Amino acid sequence: MTAAGTETTAGTGTTAGAGTTASRSHPIFARLFERLARAGERGPMGRDRARLLAGASGRAIEVGAGSGANFHHYPAQVNEVLAIEPEPYLRARAIEAAAAARANVTVLAGEAAALPAEDASFDFAVYSLVLCSVEDQAAALAEARRVLRPGGELRFYEHVRSARALPARIQLLADATFWPSIAGGCHMARETLVSIESAGFAVEECERHGLPFAPKVPGFTHILGRARRV
Repeated sequence: MTAAGTETTAGTGTTAGAGTTASRSHPIFARLFERLARAGERGPMGRDRARLLAGASGRAIEVGAGSGANFHHYPAQVNEVLAIEPEPYLRARAIEAAAAARANVTVLAGEAAALPAEDASFDFAVYSLVLCSVEDQAAALAEARRVLRPGGELRFYEHVRSARALPARIQLLADATFWPSIAGGCHMARETLVSIESAGFAVEECERHGLPFAPKVPGFTHILGRARRV
């Protein structure tokens, strides 16, 4: 799958246009998500994003790049980033962020289950608050494994099902009723770490914390870590 439209260069960021068949429009949620991401940069979420990318090097693919909130966190050792985002509004904001990024960032429309990239072509992949909303986690993670070189890294920052019984039941109920329809397909109760391991990755580091944008909500957790393609 490839993105249609023209390609332009601005600053250090390279961008590819919108208007492709790989678009999934969630106009209201996309605007809310962008505001949350922007506000989060001033607090724990910004620090988590910096930690997610600390020490990374080489060529990266970021799947579900959103508005490009991660772009300015890529260290100088990262020489190229291919950023995939299917939502048109968020992709347009990511194109703007790419123009100001230190790394050479290319923004394309695309789907997590059919990445526009060759086999074994990246040193690491970044999934940041996206595996909750893909239609098929197994397919998305199989694509991550396909495009990573042997021994490549998967860096993840995701919210997951609580380990506590009551919050987990609330999450499952929300997923089965109203939440995905109002939150851009997001699911609160996925067992994402299990999915990562089942997809052929060895988890090397993983932390669990309260959600950075709702730290006082008991039991609601996110995971931050990295895994190795095996």
